[in-house]
Amino acid sequence: MALRHTLDFLLYDWLKVEALNQRQRFADHSRETFDAVLDTCERIAREKFAPFNRTIDDQEPQFDGERVILPQATHNAHAAYAASGMLGAAQDYDMGGMQLPYVVESAANAFFACASVSIGGGMLTVGNANLLMAYGSERQKQVFARNEFSGRWTGTMCLSEPQAGSSLGDISTRATADGEDFASDPLGPRYRLKGHKMWISSGDHELSENIVHLVLAKIPCPDGNLLAGVKGISLFVVPKHRVDAQGQLTGQRNDVALAGLNHKCGWRGTVNTLLNFGEGKYPDASGQAGAIGYLVGQAGEGLRCMFHMMNEARIGVGMAATMLGLAGYHASLEYAKTRPQGRLIAGQGKDAGAPQVRIIEHADVKRMLLAQKAYGEGALALALYCARLVDEQRTADATTADEARLLLEVLTPIAKSWPSEWCLEANSLAIQVLGGYGYTRDYPLEQYWRDNRLNMIHEGTHGIQAQDLLGRKVRMQDGQGMRLLGQRVHASVTRALQLAHQDHHLGEHAQDLRDAFEQVARATHLAWTNHEPAQALANAVPYLQAFGHMVLAWTWLEVELASLKDGSANLGRRTAAAFFYRYELPKIGAWLKVVAQCDMTCADMPEEAF
Repeated sequence: MALRHTLDFLLYDWLKVEALNQRQRFADHSRETFDAVLDTCERIAREKFAPFNRTIDDQEPQFDGERVILPQATHNAHAAYAASGMLGAAQDYDMGGMQLPYVVESAANAFFACASVSIGGGMLTVGNANLLMAYGSERQKQVFARNEFSGRWTGTMCLSEPQAGSSLGDISTRATADGEDFASDPLGPRYRLKGHKMWISSGDHELSENIVHLVLAKIPCPDGNLLAGVKGISLFVVPKHRVDAQGQLTGQRNDVALAGLNHKCGWRGTVNTLLNFGEGKYPDASGQAGAIGYLVGQAGEGLRCMFHMMNEARIGVGMAATMLGLAGYHASLEYAKTRPQGRLIAGQGKDAGAPQVRIIEHADVKRMLLAQKAYGEGALALALYCARLVDEQRTADATTADEARLLLEVLTPIAKSWPSEWCLEANSLAIQVLGGYGYTRDYPLEQYWRDNRLNMIHEGTHGIQAQDLLGRKVRMQDGQGMRLLGQRVHASVTRALQLAHQDHHLGEHAQDLRDAFEQVARATHLAWTNHEPAQALANAVPYLQAFGHMVLAWTWLEVELASLKDGSANLGRRTAAAFFYRYELPKIGAWLKVVAQCDMTCADMPEEAF
């Protein structure tokens, strides 16, 4: 119930999502319909996901040479999620959707991530289908996306290769036109793909009747060579089982073969695979090898199309990290309230004869709990704010929608990276609260930490997010996104100063936030003043950390402004905000110093000196 109360506060008291019902797309909805969706998802997560989080961690996916075997609990959870309609919740009615605001959909999915992130919901399937809705042909939308939204099929994204992880320009999977009539196929220009893809989540399983792979590959030049770099990359939809133009299975397996499973530290319930495309294990009726794929969008535009799914997935990864952090927080909080240990110092020392106190009464335990609360609830607020921007981008007037797009561009690297770093730290603190018990498998904390450790890696590592932020996002359109963020920060600071008489902390925090934004803006300018890109980006990760802390400080100030009413929950939010401003925000000075100075200590370290 604690999570539900937090979501209700963020959705209704802070983000005012009921106001969205005034827009035509959401006119059929009300708070009652939003609450009904939240109630349903909370129940399914509680009944079908949470009780089996340890089961799917213990019973890893197995490959018997022909098929992937998953626990029955995973099948039951997937079926319940698909039946809920959440896969198509934000879609149009004529696509079988509910036309829910994306922010409500995100809040509802938070219950599943908290209950068992490793069983998962439908992040990849929905992202796959959304990409096809944006760039696919009408037939591709009806055949592939519609079946994914219904839960009949599931989806993946196939980017990395064994020799090319994040360096997508170096992929070698190739796609050649399938016959002289390749361009006349109703499902799109038809190609045969050959290559290998690595780290493919949900790449093979028996949860649905088909799996829709979105695959990056290169179309060879006339001389047979592949164009170097990302400009030669195209995007293809490659089903596991061949389908006809009406979306019916033909009974023929496509030439996509499971080469093996990756055995992971965490997220063990989610299948992760190496896939071989076109190796000849499943040739067509004429005996020809090659995985049949259909071009999505224009040739050579594959990476641009895939970024639609990647950015959506990055926000989803941030939400997953957030909910793991909050799951650990709630578990350690409950433990701290009941575990007796030690005695408080009073007067000249401790009274050895006094009864033990619960560990939540110790200041250092409160520090660790407050840190978890500040990280987790702050990250949740940021994630829902970003989801609200998606709704603005889709349904607001043209000017507001474009501003939302630019803000989302700047905030996406933070929405992915900040929770994945600091909610992982929250899980570490949760283990610390339990002490030795936290390090055992008798409690769920160690699993939360293992599951969360992946989030700093997948969908773009910290280093990639940092270079994207400093190298591109804050500079795009001549810095317009950064200026828009500055305007939002300034507006929050102004409101806080006006209301400082209601809570003296507001004035203090407003000034600290204003100073923090100015520090970030100054460091951004200095990093690019008279420096080459290699110098400017040498300390991109410290920049990302400082930028993220500034954004979270702004988020917490916004939450404070919505928490001025009396009540223990609002007092808890204001105290968490005070903790963040006093314990966390001062860290940005050290991070930004090396950024502003373009310190080259790390870059100049000779390899042999290691």
